[in-house]
Amino acid sequence: MILGEIEYPPIFAISSPVSRGNGIPKVVNVEVHGELIEGNYIRGHAEVAWCGGTPGKGVASWLRRRWNGSPVVIVGAEDEEYLLTLDDVDSSLVFMYTPVTEEGAKGEPQYKYTDFVKAAPPSVSNVRIIGDPVEGNVIKGIGDYFGGREGPSKFHWLRENRETGDYVLASTGTSDYTLTKEDVGRCLAFAYIPINFEGLEGQSVSVVSNIVKHAPPKITNLKIIGDLRENSKVTVTGTVTGGSEASSRVQWFKTISSTLNENGLEAMSASKIAKAFRIPLGAVGYYVVAKYTPMTPDGECGEPAYVISERAVETLPPSLNFLSITGDYIEGGILTASYGYIGGHEGKSLYNWYLHEVEGDHGDLIDGITGLLQYRIGKNDIGKFISFQCTPVRNDGIVGEPRTCMGQERVRPGSPRLISLQIVGSPVEGTELNVEKKYWGGEEGDSVFQWFRTSLDGTQTEVRGATLSSYVLSVDDIGFFLSISCEPVRSDWARGPIVLSEQIGPIVPGPPTCRSLEFLGSMMEGQRLSFLASYSGGERGDCIHEWFRLKSNAVKEKLSIDEFLDLTLEDVGRNIEVIYTPVRKDGMKGHPMSIVSDVITPADPMGLELLIPDCWESQEVVPQKTYFGGQEGVGEYIWYRTKNNLGGAALMDISAGAENVFICGRTLTYTPSLEDVGSYLALHWLPKRADGRCGRALVAISVSPVHPALPVVSHVHVKELSAGKYFGGGQYFGGYEGSSIFSWYRETNDGTIVLVNGATSRTYEVADADYNCRLLFGYTPVRSDSVVGELRLSEATSIILPEPLKVEMLALTGKAVEGDVLTAVEVIPENEIQQLVWNKYKKDVQYQWFCSTNEGDRKTFEPLSSQKSCSYKVRLEDIGCCLKCQCIVTDVFGRSSEPASTETAPVLPGVPRINKLEIEGRGFHTNLYAVRGTYSGGKEGKSRIQWLRSMVGSPDLISIQGETGRMYEANVDDVGYRLVAIYTPVREDGVEGQPVSASTDPIAVEPDVHKEVKQKLDIGSVKFEV
Repeated sequence: MILGEIEYPPIFAISSPVSRGNGIPKVVNVEVHGELIEGNYIRGHAEVAWCGGTPGKGVASWLRRRWNGSPVVIVGAEDEEYLLTLDDVDSSLVFMYTPVTEEGAKGEPQYKYTDFVKAAPPSVSNVRIIGDPVEGNVIKGIGDYFGGREGPSKFHWLRENRETGDYVLASTGTSDYTLTKEDVGRCLAFAYIPINFEGLEGQSVSVVSNIVKHAPPKITNLKIIGDLRENSKVTVTGTVTGGSEASSRVQWFKTISSTLNENGLEAMSASKIAKAFRIPLGAVGYYVVAKYTPMTPDGECGEPAYVISERAVETLPPSLNFLSITGDYIEGGILTASYGYIGGHEGKSLYNWYLHEVEGDHGDLIDGITGLLQYRIGKNDIGKFISFQCTPVRNDGIVGEPRTCMGQERVRPGSPRLISLQIVGSPVEGTELNVEKKYWGGEEGDSVFQWFRTSLDGTQTEVRGATLSSYVLSVDDIGFFLSISCEPVRSDWARGPIVLSEQIGPIVPGPPTCRSLEFLGSMMEGQRLSFLASYSGGERGDCIHEWFRLKSNAVKEKLSIDEFLDLTLEDVGRNIEVIYTPVRKDGMKGHPMSIVSDVITPADPMGLELLIPDCWESQEVVPQKTYFGGQEGVGEYIWYRTKNNLGGAALMDISAGAENVFICGRTLTYTPSLEDVGSYLALHWLPKRADGRCGRALVAISVSPVHPALPVVSHVHVKELSAGKYFGGGQYFGGYEGSSIFSWYRETNDGTIVLVNGATSRTYEVADADYNCRLLFGYTPVRSDSVVGELRLSEATSIILPEPLKVEMLALTGKAVEGDVLTAVEVIPENEIQQLVWNKYKKDVQYQWFCSTNEGDRKTFEPLSSQKSCSYKVRLEDIGCCLKCQCIVTDVFGRSSEPASTETAPVLPGVPRINKLEIEGRGFHTNLYAVRGTYSGGKEGKSRIQWLRSMVGSPDLISIQGETGRMYEANVDDVGYRLVAIYTPVREDGVEGQPVSASTDPIAVEPDVHKEVKQKLDIGSVKFEV
């Protein structure tokens, strides 16, 4: 030892020789070694002080404890070494060791708890395939799983690929597999992928089977299917295993016996792969036998099997086994009927053809083709169905049932085409040409025509618009050849090939001719009259046209040689004649043609112009108008007032009673009133001729609305709508009001008036800054055309204050039980104003608690002077009394609310409980220990106390007999143990509370005793057992 810089020699102390013990062994330490994983071995080791006894073999045992359970003994686990199994996963193991000497003395058992055992990673071993690898068998893959609880492990079956040698997935999800033909000659691999209950996947393990063998070919469930009659087809069926049905062979026999005898069979066919057989005529009266030889594709044969029909083959009456019609169902096509006869030898069967309007009716017999198997379709058959009927007749004259075959579709018309096409007519201008044609192919529809011109050099062009079967030659055709093309079109719009006719021409001009002459225009004064003449006869020259006025004395007055004539007042009551003389370009004139008009009528009276000048309130308006149409009479005038500047059809239909249109006058002039300000004025004028004839009405509207007077406002005032909400009003004058300007002002106690920013509407909600002030409303009139008038202010309001605070009710949270805390909560009215006042203007809340006292039959409350908060903890002395709380709320303006109060039911005692329980004492074996705790829950009765010992490292408690008082004096038996006191609180009425426990640290030996023992040991004068 070195102290400071000085090194001191070591000092040793040696005890006296240790004496033998009392012979009862004690376990000094217990340990468990090994990794706590399923499948591992763990070993328990105990260090024992034999205390004078002869060391023997102690008793070891293992216990298993779930996380929420008690330890359970593991049967058979009685060695110090233990193998962890699946049952131990997620459990804690307990190793218990009891020392035993050779003399048979037992010591106290000791325990050692381990951590929880974990599951091993999932794995599988001994994977194998059971079952014979033969086609059709079921084989199964199995293995020994290890690693916790097995979950949804995966199983895969893989088939060998002969070409590559790889394995291809054949099945998944099950450990069973049925061998099929595809598996023959190949090996199968079974893969086992272990997965535990938590979904953790382990290493896959696979195993390969032997080569799958063929099953020998075999036939079962053999039977003959079909009608056992002459010429019927029968089929033999069965289930082939180990071979292929397509490779198996069948041979048919007949026998006179209903019992199968291989020696009495007469062959009806060779051995064939086909499984169907048509019964010949020679088999009638015999039983049919089928010999079925199962075979594999490579020629391996199985055991043949025979099957015989249930009854003999029957003969048939003459009948048809099939009947059909072949050919194209089209106009001009040929249909051919064919049939199959059965029922002996055929005689002369009967054939008939029928036409049907609809499918399924009786039909009409087609004459002239009875006894024939072929029929040529004619035009009259189009759109109808054709059927063929055959009546079978045997050579002995027996007649069978007739059978009819209906055509599959209606007869279609043939493809449209033209057999001939030519033009008929003279090649002279003005002549009409027509077309003669011969059509074939169903009912003709609207065939398409087109006329063509061909010049002398062979150039061919279409004649625009010439698409009819007739054509009138015009001047444009002169010198050209004419031809026509025709595209035949059937009635169902089917088209045939286009055919072009031979040319006709060249076309020569005709004499100049006026084919028609008519007037264009109205026969009325003021209108323009012209004519329309249709000319033909070569190229038109300068034709002559003359206008004449026919007077009443049959005298003609020549007026003009122009192409038109303007009618005047002089023409009224007269007729107009025009004479037209056609002239060809070479000067040749044709015969003149004339027409005479009806009597010219006068024009209708009308207004040509109507204008309304600018309109001003209280100023007379005189419209400007212009009349036309004879001598003017007294017209009709209607003035209208409208908010909209009408135009077009809306203005012309103003008299029809349009929306927002009002009549305001019926004279030529009109003076606008205040009602007209801002509106447009419209005038409806109906002109009249002197003879009373009315013309078309004319409507005009003012350019601008009626101008108003200057804007002014009066009677400006303020009205209170509700608490905190005001409305400003006033009476406006001066045209239609526009966006007048509203403002609010705040007047303080010293008379200062301040504009309230942002307050620009008629309504105003009081703000915080308005309280203790007065309000004024300002009204600046603004006309709709933005002319601004003079600002006017209202009278000031009374002083503004918010609504006083109110308490709807006072509620208490908590229970009126001793020890519980009662809290007073104010319930605020749900209206928006009170919510706002409470949030903004509440200053404080004053509380006062009261306790009831009974004076006779009257209950009174006395204030609890120290209880002025919102919470109150119920005391022992409050039991049986009622408690009352009262609150008063004060706002920032110094106003107080009405008092609100609530009271409880009589206070009940609380549930008995003990709090802050502890054991007081020094911690040595010679000390006195006392239980201390705080009781609540009414008046305490006879609570119970029990003292116990607890071994360190063990959950068990050992009761100390007779120790039930609040004090306990420790002794030597308590050394190494913890002292535990269990306190069960009991109320005076016997109600028990929840037991509460407290414990000490392990009790140690009194230091003075320890020191005395040590001194005696050092002296060696006293024998002391250790």
